[in-house]
Amino acid sequence: MRTEKIEFMGHSGHLLAARLDRPDASQPAAGCVLLAHCFTCSKDIPAVRRLSQRLSALGFAVLRFDFTGLGHSQGEFENTHFTSNVRDLVLASEHLASMGLAANVLIGHSLGGAAVLAAAKHIDSAKAVVTVGAPFDPSHVAHHFAEHIEAIKANGSAQVDLGGRPFTITRDFLHDIRGARLDADIAGLRKALLVLHSPVDATVGIDNAAQIFQAAKHPKSFVTLDHADHMLSQPADAEYAAQVIAAWVMHYVSAPTPAPHNNAAPEGTTRVVELDPQGFKQDVFAGPKHHLLADEPISAGGTDTGLTPYQLLAAGLGACTSMTIRMYARRKGWPLEHVSVDVTHAKVHAQDCAGCPDTGHSKIDEFTRLIRLTGALSPDQHTALIAIADKCPVHRTLEATAHIVTTTA
Repeated sequence: MRTEKIEFMGHSGHLLAARLDRPDASQPAAGCVLLAHCFTCSKDIPAVRRLSQRLSALGFAVLRFDFTGLGHSQGEFENTHFTSNVRDLVLASEHLASMGLAANVLIGHSLGGAAVLAAAKHIDSAKAVVTVGAPFDPSHVAHHFAEHIEAIKANGSAQVDLGGRPFTITRDFLHDIRGARLDADIAGLRKALLVLHSPVDATVGIDNAAQIFQAAKHPKSFVTLDHADHMLSQPADAEYAAQVIAAWVMHYVSAPTPAPHNNAAPEGTTRVVELDPQGFKQDVFAGPKHHLLADEPISAGGTDTGLTPYQLLAAGLGACTSMTIRMYARRKGWPLEHVSVDVTHAKVHAQDCAGCPDTGHSKIDEFTRLIRLTGALSPDQHTALIAIADKCPVHRTLEATAHIVTTTA
């Protein structure tokens, strides 16, 4: 992933700070995403950063920026409102277009989700819109400072505490959010819509997602974020959201044959790319089409979002075993209905392993397979299929002495 610092002019003539997370230069981007953050947040909050970085790792260029008066952007927050946020989004899309990047995906978190719904009609290049924990009514944010509303009405403004930081909320802001209506914008979206929301979101209730979904015309999709909180504070929740968005968006913004991941490897090559330098999470790309995650459990310093290296090795043995049994039964015409293989791995003392070769080490790796076969098999057929498991190529590789050649790029 390559990250570029960018500035562009906002609605009030102030410079807005942005970051463009691009895929690796060796592959073209699968699409361009414009990402809007939540109320009084910034482009660098964990939820937005994680979504952007994961989507970039999955092949998308992603622009995330600070709305006027927030984060590293210029201007005064007290002079902004929902309508000005929408305008900033449109200007961000125009800046992307001037760079040769058409924003074909709009993603908004919380109030940013409401903003992308309102901005979408002004961004012709957008083919798909995604909301994450978004309110149906922008005035929903007023509950954050409900006890100050009368003072704001009476005095024209009031300083309120939001997330431990002081913000000035004006009477104009109240009037603007109360006048914002998304019904017509959602109904007239004419773009694919994906609504993501958690049923346990304590900040923006799940009923908001239902209202957005009901107001929208097809194509539209809804995905629950299960146990996620509003801010997607758990890395696994942001990871899941990014994976769902990437898979869903490809149907609307890519060519009939989906664009490969930006780190896709050549056919016949498995490429492993570090994703989390502070942990152990890895992207694993098998050729140009297939992707999965590798990680370590939390107890070992990982985030437990993927298979461990030994689990990947065990998966190879299990898959090869099942395929070999199926291929043999098919060739023989035997009534095998289903195969499953459990594989466990352990380090054992060499002297305890009957029939194991003498490696000169006190401990060796032992893989234990539990094979389940169902179907109207005769005892001889069942015995033959269990025996053929040892002919699996991965089994033979693990039993033999492999030669590993290491080079450097």
